[in-house]
Amino acid sequence: MEKTKQVAPSAVPRHVAIIMDGNNRWAKKRFMPGVAGHKAGVDAVRAVIEVCFEAKVEVLTLFAFSSENWQRPADEVSALMDLFFKALRREAKRLNENNISLRIIGDRSRFHPELQAAMREAEAMTAGANRFVLQIAANYGGQWDIAQAAQRLAREVQAGHLRPEDITPELLQTCLATGDLPLPDLCIRTGGEHRISNFLLWQLAYAELYFSDLFWPDFKHDAMRNALADFASRQRRFGKTSEQVEAGARV
Repeated sequence: MEKTKQVAPSAVPRHVAIIMDGNNRWAKKRFMPGVAGHKAGVDAVRAVIEVCFEAKVEVLTLFAFSSENWQRPADEVSALMDLFFKALRREAKRLNENNISLRIIGDRSRFHPELQAAMREAEAMTAGANRFVLQIAANYGGQWDIAQAAQRLAREVQAGHLRPEDITPELLQTCLATGDLPLPDLCIRTGGEHRISNFLLWQLAYAELYFSDLFWPDFKHDAMRNALADFASRQRRFGKTSEQVEAGARV
């Protein structure tokens, strides 16, 4: 068990992104079917939301289902879709009561119409919440996100509303699925793997990366507080030297 570190009162990330990895391995270690790990992971989601809420994080983005996850066994995919559907129906009211706005990013076209409807209903129910944004990435891929942003801009050029030379990194960023939100400051991946797996490729350009060996169902309150404390201890330079950053902080 990880020892809890003191969470620094300053330098709280505005936006935390998490790759929730290790559900299947958690279940396998307990001789349980893979879906049992995903069900157990729901408690970790609740724990992380609570910690982020308390710390006054503004946005939490969770990588729930990647565009590559369709390649998994059909029974696992089906079980995941059922779990997602039930979680949307069960949690939307609770999120709204806690002033948490739910947003879902990704290509929804491949999901069953009933699941798409549940997504819209959950988003609509929490649309008025403004304390905290919970963003779920479902059938999402960073390459897809950049491609759809480029297509959107290409249509503007084709329609004569935009010139190619008007396209800047800042403009393209506004066309991403997360374009109206602050960029992630911290990206956490559980499960011991050290890669970002096509998650928020553009958005993570200057994010701090934090890797935990804990499987996702075991990543609870203390583990999340440790990640925030680690982030608070880092110096973010964005291409500058340490001396420049320190001098700017003294101004």
